[in-house]
Amino acid sequence: MLEAVNIFKSYGKGCTEVSVLKGLDFAYHGKEIVGVYGPSGSGKSTFLHILGGIDKPDKGKVLFDGSDIYAYDDKKLSAFRNKTVGFVFQLYHLLPEFSALENVMMPPLISGIKQKEAREMALSAIEKVGLLERIHHKPSELSGGEQQRIAIARAIVMFPKILLADEPTGNLDKKTGIEIIEVLKELNTKYGVGIIMVTHDQSLINDMDRKMELCDGRLNEI
Repeated sequence: MLEAVNIFKSYGKGCTEVSVLKGLDFAYHGKEIVGVYGPSGSGKSTFLHILGGIDKPDKGKVLFDGSDIYAYDDKKLSAFRNKTVGFVFQLYHLLPEFSALENVMMPPLISGIKQKEAREMALSAIEKVGLLERIHHKPSELSGGEQQRIAIARAIVMFPKILLADEPTGNLDKKTGIEIIEVLKELNTKYGVGIIMVTHDQSLINDMDRKMELCDGRLNEI
């Protein structure tokens, strides 16, 4: 379904150039949880951004159902980012002036979906992360774990095939981080959402379907 083939990515130029990904290969077949471990600076975020159509590789291809996403026109690439994949980041990126419900409604509204349907979609997504009792609260009134749950709901509201999670527990204490991992696992087992998660904490990926390490610019099965 989603495949990265011989991916290279560097930043900077000349003496300051840093090679982050060096011929990376990866294949994702859907409806599984893949955990990718790597220390800070190993290229985990770069890998996810390239996989999700945010950052173009210097060399190599990202194939979705056999087609290179970086050969798409702008409209098709935007549709891929908005509907095929969902992103969860370490920082929640919630709009502070809006309620939890309004934040989750944003993607469908931006896509042109009418208010009533967008609200129903958002409520369904928030129910999946177990936070319906907090829908009218603003981000400042939510705990870190609750904010991340709302960010996850926003990421799945458009029914993506794959959720890309970039250090989703990085801003949370250990206990809350484990709770967020359990939310992701339930989304996978109960609702069939495919998940690719990167983290610097190897212990968080121990129970995942596939475990990989990003080392020296390449992925290796653990």
